[in-house]
Amino acid sequence: MSSGSLLLHYLRPQAPRVGLLALLVLSSIAMQLINPQIIRYYLDTAQSGGAERSLLLAAALFIAFALAQQVLSVAALYISQEVSWSATNRLRADLALYCLRLDLSFHKRHTPGELIERIDGDVTGLANFFSEFAIRILGNVLIVIGILFFLFRENTILGLGLAAYCLATLIALAVFQRLAVPRWAAARQASANQYGFLEERISVSEEFRAIGVEAYMIYRLLRLMRIYLEKYRLAFLMGTLTTNLTNLFYVIGYTIGLSLGIILYLRGQVTIGTAYLIVFYVGMLAGPLQSIREQAQDFQQAAASASRIQELLQTQPAVQDLRVLPTNNRSASDFFPSEGPSSVEFQGVSFRYENGENTLYDVSFHLKPGRVLGILGRTGSGKSTLARLLFRLYDPNSGVICLDGQDIRLSLISDLRQREGMVTQDVQLFHASLRNNLTFFNRRISDDQLLQAFNELRLSDWLGRMPHGLDTPLAAEGQGFSAGELQLLAFTRIFLKNPGLVILDEASSRLDLVTEALLEQAIQRLFLNRTGVIIAHKLQTVQRADDILILEKGRVVEFGPRLSLAIDPSTHFYKLLQTGLEEALS
Repeated sequence: MSSGSLLLHYLRPQAPRVGLLALLVLSSIAMQLINPQIIRYYLDTAQSGGAERSLLLAAALFIAFALAQQVLSVAALYISQEVSWSATNRLRADLALYCLRLDLSFHKRHTPGELIERIDGDVTGLANFFSEFAIRILGNVLIVIGILFFLFRENTILGLGLAAYCLATLIALAVFQRLAVPRWAAARQASANQYGFLEERISVSEEFRAIGVEAYMIYRLLRLMRIYLEKYRLAFLMGTLTTNLTNLFYVIGYTIGLSLGIILYLRGQVTIGTAYLIVFYVGMLAGPLQSIREQAQDFQQAAASASRIQELLQTQPAVQDLRVLPTNNRSASDFFPSEGPSSVEFQGVSFRYENGENTLYDVSFHLKPGRVLGILGRTGSGKSTLARLLFRLYDPNSGVICLDGQDIRLSLISDLRQREGMVTQDVQLFHASLRNNLTFFNRRISDDQLLQAFNELRLSDWLGRMPHGLDTPLAAEGQGFSAGELQLLAFTRIFLKNPGLVILDEASSRLDLVTEALLEQAIQRLFLNRTGVIIAHKLQTVQRADDILILEKGRVVEFGPRLSLAIDPSTHFYKLLQTGLEEALS
């Protein structure tokens, strides 16, 4: 999408306001061109001894036009800000949603701070571009053409001289614009890198203070700030050169125009009113040319921001819906059963991250519907990677993953993730009520459904201890809640979703005594009539599992029924029970 297409796409819904803005700007331009004619009439009438009534009428008309022009300018400014904020807010929302839909490999390459700078900083750079760039450029060009037209009427040589001046100025602006755009793009990227570094380091400031590397972090920050300074200084220098060049051409043009006006008046070729008109019009050229210069400078930054936004919008997720859909008279939306436990099957699945960390090699197993699988392995063995592949946060490099007997790559990602639910150690909250944190702001989920979910999970007493029930406000950081209570919230979310497959990724690793019993009840109810996967680092976590899968360095060491493996001395799981996880896998 080009800059022009981007502009049209986000301004099209605001066509009436853009049309009104154009009308206001053009009316203001017309009044700016007419008012000097009134002044000339006033001066010539006064010099020739005209009627006092004519002078008063001309003065009143001049004041009325001047006031009307100011009112139109204020109205145009108000409308332009409305257009700007509406368009840029819509673009911010689209960019944020687009980034959220990109796969994890993209988010590993780009820090949250960098993306914030892209979504907010770059879009802010387009504010003027969206609101009034085209209209202001067109309006100022019309002012220049109108001034040159009136000057040509008065004197051909004067008109030709100032037309040449305007042409030279605009050519110079175009040349410097081409030089400045890549500099502003580099400055925006340096700013994004600085924001990304700050966001990452501030979020883990406690760890850095604990290990005493504050000085090194400041050194890294100073280096990024230095790079940003150099990039911004070069871009700002190009903009300043554009300003100075415009001012130089303006001084030269104004000197020529003023000199010609005086010469023509002294020779008696023009009246005092016409001489004033020439000087006034030449002076008026400064405004539109200055505005064109400013718009060109804004365009330099807007073009840099637009190119970065286009680069982001052209980023394609590595994981996306395929065009190939089932052909057995089923749509993509009913690819999976609506209810009931799901089956899970891995067929020769291998996977490697882009940076080469944490791999899976030829993983194969089949989990029947309604059974609970416990996955064991040391850190880095591939347990969490397996869960990410199930959710299609990544696609395997080879092999097939099936849910309910269907290749998950042939389904819609949204349908797949609706069929699955996951609870991790870290529960993300919104700064909103308990109700909205459970429903994710979905108003179609009624309070009765929420209360029924709490009752089914046997958490009604816990809900009753909340100060304001479902209206209890929660902080995004989860302040005031224990780790166990946050897990209860996550379980309730999953229960409302009603998936066929539930994955617990170390979800019970940080239990407190108060909520441990509640969590046990909730887990038992959550796994009822559902398939479960428990990813664990501790043996006691998988005591409720029907089957056991042991991973080591990305490979399947063992898979089978838990009870059978537990009584067979030749199995790895038996050794785990006897010696512990770390010792048995060493």
